[in-house]
Amino acid sequence: MSTPSSSVPSITWATTGPVVPAESDIVAGVLADANAAFGGNMNIANADGTPNLKTAQGQLASSTAAIIGAKNDDILEVVNGVDPDTADGRFQDGIARIYFIERNPAEPTALQVACVGLAGTVIPVGAMIADTSNNVYLCTQAGTIPASGTITLGFACKTTGPTAVPAANQVSIYQAISGWDTVSVVSGVVGNDVESRADFEYRRRQSVALNAAGSVPAVRAAVLNVANVLDACVLDNPLGTPVVNGDFTLPANSLYVGVYGGAAQDIGNAIWTKKSPGCNYAGTTPVTVQDTSVGSQPYPQYTVKYQVLTAVPILFAVQLANNPNLPANIITLVQNAIIAAFTGADGGSRARSNSTIFAGRYYPGVIAIDPSVELLSIQLGTTAANANSVVMGIDQTPTITAANIAVNLV
Repeated sequence: MSTPSSSVPSITWATTGPVVPAESDIVAGVLADANAAFGGNMNIANADGTPNLKTAQGQLASSTAAIIGAKNDDILEVVNGVDPDTADGRFQDGIARIYFIERNPAEPTALQVACVGLAGTVIPVGAMIADTSNNVYLCTQAGTIPASGTITLGFACKTTGPTAVPAANQVSIYQAISGWDTVSVVSGVVGNDVESRADFEYRRRQSVALNAAGSVPAVRAAVLNVANVLDACVLDNPLGTPVVNGDFTLPANSLYVGVYGGAAQDIGNAIWTKKSPGCNYAGTTPVTVQDTSVGSQPYPQYTVKYQVLTAVPILFAVQLANNPNLPANIITLVQNAIIAAFTGADGGSRARSNSTIFAGRYYPGVIAIDPSVELLSIQLGTTAANANSVVMGIDQTPTITAANIAVNLV
């Protein structure tokens, strides 16, 4: 018995991957099969040769073609799911597990807060402050107020996600500690929702060095794998003389690690486990690390240093052609599109330390808001939004808030 043939085109399995036929060709194939099955002479085409979809057989062919097309799309999705460059969702999670990493959960907004009070007052991990919107922030790095009467410590919002960074005077002590008088925000980085596809793939690529040691990629991978780390920059200076990089000087034979977010102890442990022995450190934040691998106490102790990245607010100026067809909330929509691109929530790469932020990165998201949007320009900067790009130093991390995105209709 011969196998029935079909006029419906099949998937072509090329060396670059599967190529599915156009649904118009599938419709024509289904109609041809139906015509052959019923002995020919069916009304399957219009006078100009295009498929006649108004007949009963045409309607049936359209439905069948849609089913075949949907299944072809399913096959494409499965094939794309095994490629790290295109994988998403469950497939991307599965690829990452090969490297023993998991997608980061949503992260809280992180603040650097100036704590003022009596010298000698200890502010422990978990100490709480609150902003005027009743968001509570927990201290992530314990500290003792020095003789100067002020110390800057890290705090993280109690709830995860992109909570707006409060202004300097919009926070207060939520849970009193004797000797701790006032607080004010020095800087902050908006938190993230669950790690995006682009960010997860970036970290997976970095993680191939996670099992290594003694190299810059190994240290970077370990630090990026620390919970609640929002940004990290790792460099080394193998020379016997200091090296100036922007506004920061790397001492001779030193390892530089700049980090924003995460607990200080976890960061110190991650650095110590991956750095080369005898290497000097570049940074102003010390962490004491114990070598518990010796098996018995007292454990040897080492002081690891890293740099807390300075949060730099990025200002945006967007100009749109004014017309009556723009959505009533166009300003909010533009601000949301800029923030989505900045944080990588749109699926692209996020703004990071030691990188150049280009204005062109934000054009597609704004243009896609509505067909009526005529984008004239996007400029950005740190003190004024008047440039096409901004360079982030190795000791800086870029931040964004809706308040720093000006939208003008001209």
